[in-house]
Amino acid sequence: QVQLVESGGGLVQAGGSLRLSCAASGSSFSIYASMAWYRQAPGKQRELVARITFGGATNYADSVKGRFTISRDNAKSTIYLQMNTLKPEDTAIYYCNSAPNAVWTWGQGTQVTVSS
Repeated sequence: QVQLVESGGGLVQAGGSLRLSCAASGSSFSIYASMAWYRQAPGKQRELVARITFGGATNYADSVKGRFTISRDNAKSTIYLQMNTLKPEDTAIYYCNSAPNAVWTWGQGTQVTVSS
């Protein structure tokens, strides 16, 4: 069992910033797992936004490159997503999970709403 708790979302104007956090815990959790942030906008499929390995290697969806930064604190079993220069199309519920395949039970996510 792995529990995922996302936080940090909110309402922000276009061009603004938010920092999301995801704390992972549970007997099945391994700090060596690659993790990722995913998002799901209304009426759309969930998509992978950013991914990070245990060692800190990262990759990003083209739509967020240069604006979002994923990081992790292995001691805290937590990953972060710094989101800058937010756009209305970034509006979605953001989730974390393992990567490249999301194998853990999804958390409740955190809502990010960007107004124009």
